[in-house]
Amino acid sequence: MSRRRIGFWYRLAAVIAKPPLVVLIKRDWRGMEHIPADGGFITAVNHNSHIDPFAYAHFQYNTGRVPRFLAKSGLFNKGFVGAMMRGTGQIPVYRETTDALSAFRAAIDAVDRGECVAFYPEGTITRDPDQWPMTGKTGAARVALQTKCPVIPVAQWGANELLPPYAKKLHVLPRKTSHVLAGPPVDLSPFYDKEMSPDVLKEATEVIMAAITGLLEDIRGAKAPDTPYDPRQERIEQRRRTAEQTRQAQAHAKAEREKADEAKAAENEALEANAEQTPATPAKAVQEEGQGA
Repeated sequence: MSRRRIGFWYRLAAVIAKPPLVVLIKRDWRGMEHIPADGGFITAVNHNSHIDPFAYAHFQYNTGRVPRFLAKSGLFNKGFVGAMMRGTGQIPVYRETTDALSAFRAAIDAVDRGECVAFYPEGTITRDPDQWPMTGKTGAARVALQTKCPVIPVAQWGANELLPPYAKKLHVLPRKTSHVLAGPPVDLSPFYDKEMSPDVLKEATEVIMAAITGLLEDIRGAKAPDTPYDPRQERIEQRRRTAEQTRQAQAHAKAEREKADEAKAAENEALEANAEQTPATPAKAVQEEGQGA
């Protein structure tokens, strides 16, 4: 998509968003030559801050190939924000509804029209303790294998220093640098002739995420963990830990009840023993004692 087709709404969004971005963060942008000059394609981007979509969109806008993001459907109904989302051609995602697959159909249609669709394969801001990319969801791979379009991996770092993951307060000083690095297209051709099964989609997604992670290693000058953080596995482990803690708490409570019951039983036995050992005053003796007096 050339600059002349960016459109009014995207240009308006740029007019609003670019000035604060320029003021707040410096730029270290590399790899723009990998962004296709024409034709439909996908970008797959890591996600580590609520504001990194703006930092990445700034990079992408300056290539002349504006991205169409997949965004929560609720944003499309919020006044001016909704008008901007619709006007800039973003793609609504209806989560956990019968329309959940419509986003993928819309993404495929956009790619077929020659547009760029931006995916955040992680689906949410990373929960990795060191902010490395997590395991990815298969949406980007699904669209890529169905359309056989180029998949451009993009890594970014710096917006998360301005606004850390899940934080609400900006860390303005010192001025941060937005590092964005686009890489060459991911080679997914080995998957083209295979049935689009869950295993194939998972493998293709792993290839995409590995490319993003490699670019981020370049930016950060550090090595990512050998095994990406898996939020689903973490949820399973958390449920297991919760169940184990519950089991231990119940076992402890049962042991305490049994201990209390044993103490009560021992106390009752002691009372009964004392009662048997204490001689009672016979009624007749008491009567005779009264008569003798």
